[in-house]
Amino acid sequence: MLQNLNTHYIQPIRTFKHDARLFLWMTVINGIIFSGWQLFFNIYMLERGITREYLGIINSLPSLTGLLLGIPIGRLSDCIGRRRAIIIGIALSSLAFFGQVTFKQPALILLMSALTGIFNMFTIVSVSPLMMKLSDLNNRTLLFSLNYGLQTMAGAVGSLFAGQLPALFGNILHVGPTNAVAYQAVLITTVLLGTTALIPISMMKEPQTPQTPSETDLRTTSPKSGLTRLTVKLAAPNFLIGIGAAILIPYMNVFFKDRFQISDSLLGLLFSLSSLFIGIGSLIGPRLTTRLGGKIRTVAFTQLASVVFMLMIGFIPSLWVAGFAFLMRAALMNMSAPLYSAFCMEQTSERQQGFVSSVMNIAWQIGWSVGPYLSGLVQVRYGFTPLFITTTVLYLLAISSMWRFFSGTENVSTSVATA
Repeated sequence: MLQNLNTHYIQPIRTFKHDARLFLWMTVINGIIFSGWQLFFNIYMLERGITREYLGIINSLPSLTGLLLGIPIGRLSDCIGRRRAIIIGIALSSLAFFGQVTFKQPALILLMSALTGIFNMFTIVSVSPLMMKLSDLNNRTLLFSLNYGLQTMAGAVGSLFAGQLPALFGNILHVGPTNAVAYQAVLITTVLLGTTALIPISMMKEPQTPQTPSETDLRTTSPKSGLTRLTVKLAAPNFLIGIGAAILIPYMNVFFKDRFQISDSLLGLLFSLSSLFIGIGSLIGPRLTTRLGGKIRTVAFTQLASVVFMLMIGFIPSLWVAGFAFLMRAALMNMSAPLYSAFCMEQTSERQQGFVSSVMNIAWQIGWSVGPYLSGLVQVRYGFTPLFITTTVLYLLAISSMWRFFSGTENVSTSVATA
């Protein structure tokens, strides 16, 4: 067992260069800080008197603007470099987040929401290509998984800590712990602290991508038309999962509040444990990939298993069962994300990675540009049941399409990735 731990985790981690470790520090900071934002933003807006329909528009705008400008931003990232694009994204998105919770005028809130989508896209489309530059064939899968795992495990710490902050700020500001003012203080604090992620990324140097001859041959022998068809196939599962996730996942905190009337501290604990489970699952992913014979097989298995637990959340009226299913669903579904991202980047030449990354994220953002708004309408009229059913169907379609497109290339991808 110790030998396996050394072979699959310790030895590849030791091969990470200084810049890769700085990148992971940036990931940890982001995970800790913005978990508080994700936990309380929707609740803050509702406490302010924002309707669920209007909140749906606010949540949809970032995805819509990212959708519209994703490809130009991806091309810009290809031109200016991944590190510089990430610095721009963190700095300007922090200003936009701050505006969302400090402005009172609805038009300005919508404007700030739209800007967060634009500036976040600089970071989103650049992270995976940057990890390709910071890794080689021996440690790439682990770096992708470790990045995802550390972000979510740091989010576990952040959610647990943030869950206690409304009561703290309520006492300081002499308001109730569920008052909008207390939630606003929590959100402002997370945004200000989140800017410290600029420190490690600013200290990094962006290296050239190390490529072996076999890796270079694999990426450059395909004609341009083949790359286009491949990109569409790579993006299709993201499109389907994006729609399914957008109508349900952003409102999981609201679902647990409405269905089970749980306290803020218990909600923070639940989301903290969820992040912890996701982090542990993402670290298991590389080992599971070896056992199952490739990334695509692992992605299909874990996503399919997560669907079962998602149905348990929606249809078993027990807080403890729903809470356990929530943790397992999160771990299994998110375990697949870094594996699929690494698979997609491995199929793409370096000069196209920003573009392909933007296409992948646009496919994801299409659903998020309209899904939260539609979800708000459905919640008001029919509750959460139709949302759980729809998300299940879309996830199953995504798994089926990914398996059809890429199961036949599993051996090729695995041999290259482990060469």
